[in-house]
Amino acid sequence: MDRLTLPPFSGVGMVGMIAQSVALAAIAVLGAVMGGVTLLSLTGVLPWLEIEAGFGGVSLPWAGIALQSIFTVFCISLCFFLPANRRILKLEQSHRDFHVNMEDVARAYRVSHAADRTGLFRAASEFDSVRERINHLRNHPDLGALEPGVMEVAAQMSHEARELAGVYSDDKVQRAREFLRHRQEEAARMQETIGLARDTCSQLQHWLLEVQTEEALVKRHLSRLEKDLLELMPKLGFEMSIEDQPRGDTVVPLNRPRSEQATRQLAPPRPVNES
Repeated sequence: MDRLTLPPFSGVGMVGMIAQSVALAAIAVLGAVMGGVTLLSLTGVLPWLEIEAGFGGVSLPWAGIALQSIFTVFCISLCFFLPANRRILKLEQSHRDFHVNMEDVARAYRVSHAADRTGLFRAASEFDSVRERINHLRNHPDLGALEPGVMEVAAQMSHEARELAGVYSDDKVQRAREFLRHRQEEAARMQETIGLARDTCSQLQHWLLEVQTEEALVKRHLSRLEKDLLELMPKLGFEMSIEDQPRGDTVVPLNRPRSEQATRQLAPPRPVNES
């Protein structure tokens, strides 16, 4: 089993949280300081802010007092937004903590579910089953620092998913993989057989084409031979005629030479013996 690792620490998010907290604290301190200084100025304990200002050639001796009062009101007004910002920061922190806790629960559940798929847990009752899973998570080298509540939630989730772990157990998954591997090997052998059959079919087609070509060549030679024979036999004194039979055979009747026919016609008849 691969060694589990903790989720990476977000340095940028932590720096942002610290900066926001410092800014809120500075606003609160500034508002308190300005409010106290202005209050002491009103009571005469501290002097007012004095600045030289004028407008259109007219001197404004109360400009420092007005500026100090306006800035004090502004700082105190900003303090009214601090509770809302603080609630937002708390929500962000709780969301971040929830995310971290869910990551821990997911890691613990994966470990427990993997052990359940190997058939490690045998208890039938829910209480004993959850206790076995919690003990397994406590003894795991990568999950010893988790909170007990996280382990309990992960153990309960693993117990609820025990049927799923039984269906997809390592033994059944291994058998399924072996079955698929055999099927793949059979498919490969069948593909090889089909390839050999295709090669044989191609060879037979090529052979048939050669035989047909040779037969056509033989027929042309026979036709040429018959033509030469028809031209040669009359020169030898034979009369020839070609007759086509219904079966497609060619019959070439040969007649005797003309000199032999004339000799037979001139020969005297034989005497008839009387008994």
